[in-house]
Amino acid sequence: MGSFLRSEEMVLSELFLQPEAAYSTVADLGESGILQFRDMNNALNTFQRRFVSEVKTANEMERKLRFMESEIGKDGIHTQKLESLPMAPNSREILELEAHLEKTEGELKEVSQSSIALKSNYVELTELKHVLEKTQGLFAEQEGTSSFTETKALIGDEQGAANTSRARLSFVAGVIPRERVPGFEKMLWRISRGNVFLRQADIEEALEDPKTGNEIQKNVFVAFFQGDQLKSRVKKVCSGFRASIYQCPNTTEERLEMVKGVRTRLADLSMVLNQTKDLKHRLLTEIASKHQGWIVQVRKMKAIYHTLNMFNLDVTNKCFIGECWVPKRDLQQVKDTLANKSETSGSSIPSFLNVVDTSEVPPTFHRTNKFTNAFQVVIDAYGMASYRELNPALYSTVTFPFLFGVMFGDCGHGLIVTLFAAWMVIYEKKLSQSRGGEIWNIFFGGRYLILLMGIFSIYTGLIYNDVFSKSFNIFGSSWKNPYNESTLLSNGELSLDPAFEESYTQYPYPFGFDPVWQLAPDNKIIFQNSFKMKLSIIIGVVHMLFGVCLSVGNHVYYKKKINIILQFIPQILFLALLFLYMVVLMVLKWVLFSASNSLKWGTRCAPSVLITFINMMMFKPMEYDEKNCYPTIYPYQEEVQLGLVVVALLCIPFLLLGKPLYILFKRSSSKKHLLTNGEIQQDNGVELNDIENNAGRRQSRTEEPADPHEEGAFSDIFILQAIHTIEYILSTISHTASYLRLWALSLAHGQLSEVLWNMVLRRGFILFPGFIGCIAIYVIFAIWAVFTLAILVLMEGLSAFLHTLRLHWVEFMSKFYIGEGYAYQPFSFKAILDDEDKKDDD
Repeated sequence: MGSFLRSEEMVLSELFLQPEAAYSTVADLGESGILQFRDMNNALNTFQRRFVSEVKTANEMERKLRFMESEIGKDGIHTQKLESLPMAPNSREILELEAHLEKTEGELKEVSQSSIALKSNYVELTELKHVLEKTQGLFAEQEGTSSFTETKALIGDEQGAANTSRARLSFVAGVIPRERVPGFEKMLWRISRGNVFLRQADIEEALEDPKTGNEIQKNVFVAFFQGDQLKSRVKKVCSGFRASIYQCPNTTEERLEMVKGVRTRLADLSMVLNQTKDLKHRLLTEIASKHQGWIVQVRKMKAIYHTLNMFNLDVTNKCFIGECWVPKRDLQQVKDTLANKSETSGSSIPSFLNVVDTSEVPPTFHRTNKFTNAFQVVIDAYGMASYRELNPALYSTVTFPFLFGVMFGDCGHGLIVTLFAAWMVIYEKKLSQSRGGEIWNIFFGGRYLILLMGIFSIYTGLIYNDVFSKSFNIFGSSWKNPYNESTLLSNGELSLDPAFEESYTQYPYPFGFDPVWQLAPDNKIIFQNSFKMKLSIIIGVVHMLFGVCLSVGNHVYYKKKINIILQFIPQILFLALLFLYMVVLMVLKWVLFSASNSLKWGTRCAPSVLITFINMMMFKPMEYDEKNCYPTIYPYQEEVQLGLVVVALLCIPFLLLGKPLYILFKRSSSKKHLLTNGEIQQDNGVELNDIENNAGRRQSRTEEPADPHEEGAFSDIFILQAIHTIEYILSTISHTASYLRLWALSLAHGQLSEVLWNMVLRRGFILFPGFIGCIAIYVIFAIWAVFTLAILVLMEGLSAFLHTLRLHWVEFMSKFYIGEGYAYQPFSFKAILDDEDKKDDD
């Protein structure tokens, strides 16, 4: 919990590795994932690093594995998932793996090229077969015409053209993709001015592209024309439209004989193609069984060499020197790893870790588990916490789902959310292995957050006594009806007066709202509005007070206790004297004024808290009203309120001038001190500039990061303090009003639920009686359930989540959270592999 309250304490260390054990040591450190290495070779580009050749080798191995993966995907083979990730390969295993991948890639390329060549031949023979079969029918249609019976011309056959006496007609037969046929036909008509006669027929079966494996629909065509000039034009058009041209005999006997030969060749080629396909499938199956393991090994090897490129090589001492950030509690684990690797490598000089002092701000690292991780992700999305700053995620584990539940208070809808989250929690091991989309990963990652939101929604729904816009009647009602049946039936505007003992039993409802309010359509919303609005203000003021109080923890930890006097006290006083006092007035009103009390302390004399607060801020005196009620709630109320306002207003100049004047005084006193020391030490040859530089050279690890308010000219400091003072004073008012969104969204959610019930499900019970009503209710319930899930659970839930997020980021965290740190990114194989998997999925 200490790490979750504040970030881990980090230390900067120098890591000395012997060359013999450097690779294996970094591999073990990558498995543990507890070191963030710093690049000590920023002046060198990528190609000037020591292990650039090894990185190139790893990239080449990755390229081969990607090629194998693409071939596996084309063949529809599923790769086997790894039960446990293999370790990073050692030097000998790297050479063996590189040679094996080279050999496997060569075999796969050879088989793939052979398969492509065979498929190309098969497709060409198939197209020729269809050309011969389709043109047989096209020529048969022309046997009755003399012009075509006497035509013997072929493409490239000059003797056929010479033997034609009555008409010199030639033709081109081939195959063209079906989507290119309209453009092909128009182009032939344009180049020949209508002198080319085109006939075409569809090929029923889809042909496979040898390279991509995609199916292509094609057509057989025959273009008839006259003359050599048109022949060359037709060939150019066929080439432009990527049409395959095939030689087709003139006579029917020759075509039939050629078809028989093509079919025989197709049968032989099909047998060879099947054997090649089986061979490739066996090879890919063997590759698929080891592919994931190879990928993990290559990526680990590549990551190790990238990390070693961050080290400096000390030629004198013959060792690698690196710098890294380490969590202080993990130092011993790193030292044990170095000792073990030094023993196994047989090096005479052991590797070791040396902690160094630094004034640099360390990275921020919060240890999380599967429960707290979702809350930490929500906070980090706003800004990474400064080093050792109080972590808002700890308190958000309770406040976030609670504020969500206040806005989403409905037992029914909360139960749906809870069941969905509970399903993800119970089957998290099984669900974590499945790869869903981005939205599913967000839901699954925040399953514990969603579970708490659902539970708190059920709790607040019980307080509101709201379940799908209906109420529970567990304890009965505290209201009693004093009217008889005839009076109730004859008067529709009767009301239950709480002043009468017959209608009110004088004891509160045990838990939540009384269910009788569900039967009060006229003043139910008025009652709920009053309650939820006041409740929102109370929750908001307490939440903001808690945020301001948390700033004390940062001031104390960073040893800036003066900020407690100059910042915290005026801030908390201004917030408490005005807005906490308004909350006190609400509580006093609930406690002191009751229907059973006397006239002056009855509910009719209860003052408006808002009017009282406005009169207090405007210094307006209280007067008796027409009801002859007391103008004040308690004795000396006007004097107390006057004192509260005056003290609150005095906090503004104190907050505005306190810190700048303190900084001015601190600077003047430090200059006098430095001047005095400089005069004393002049005889020893120590200059004043050296004293000033040494005074602020190092910064304690427990001190707060440099505050911009304490740097620069005094005018800049005063302007910055003025901006923050005005921002805090105005935000106190605006943030208090911002918490009214708790009331607004709760009211909107309840009204939408009630409208959906009355307009959909309730009408189904009334409009369709009898047997038809049973069927209608079945359909209407389905519609109501879909609308409930889509609108009230998903859309309203997302809206409440976003508003809760804003209340934490702006209204709560702005009171104490700086969020100017940078994340701790350790060298971890698990994180690297997860990032690579995400890139592959994208």
